[in-house]
Amino acid sequence: MTRLLVVETSPRGNHSISRNLTRRFVDEWRTAHPVGQIVHRDLMETDLPFVNAPWLQAYFTPPEQHSPDMKEMLRLSDELVAELLAADHLVIATPVYNYNVPAALKAWIDHIVRKGLTLGMDGSGLVTGKKATVLLASGGVYTEGSPIRDRDLASQYLRLILGVIGITDVTLIAAGGAKAVDLGEIGREDFLNKFQGEIEAEAA
Repeated sequence: MTRLLVVETSPRGNHSISRNLTRRFVDEWRTAHPVGQIVHRDLMETDLPFVNAPWLQAYFTPPEQHSPDMKEMLRLSDELVAELLAADHLVIATPVYNYNVPAALKAWIDHIVRKGLTLGMDGSGLVTGKKATVLLASGGVYTEGSPIRDRDLASQYLRLILGVIGITDVTLIAAGGAKAVDLGEIGREDFLNKFQGEIEAEAA
């Protein structure tokens, strides 16, 4: 059974461009994979702590030496890693904040980059044979030819970190210029329609 893992980060609910892109993607994916399974991880509904000293102590302690407190400290991280490893296709839907990913998504990344689980002890990526699609909504336009192309940190970072853990088949759907929707210069559906073809191709 094909399994899709969707990770969402926007706090804007129905007003979110990235969440609306996700809905369209999931609808197309369901059509293409009628018996597939979808796992939805909403980081706005996940009590995901930032990495701290106790977490790092548990992380660097061999599993066979974990105390009950250490096991509990890594419990959610273990759950997130298991979701990722079980997926065939990963979708990350996120806005861009100050040219990079939101803190919640960075926290998720810190929890799933785990030596011995997603990252080999030699630094090689262990999450192989999977596909990733990034649905990126940004107020600015950072695609090729843009005068602010050099500020495109979010997509570079996500491609980098996915490659580090072994996911090299990565497609980015960049919904740049989304601020036009908030400014009333274009309707939300008209804006989203511009990316429908890319979504359909990726979900197939």
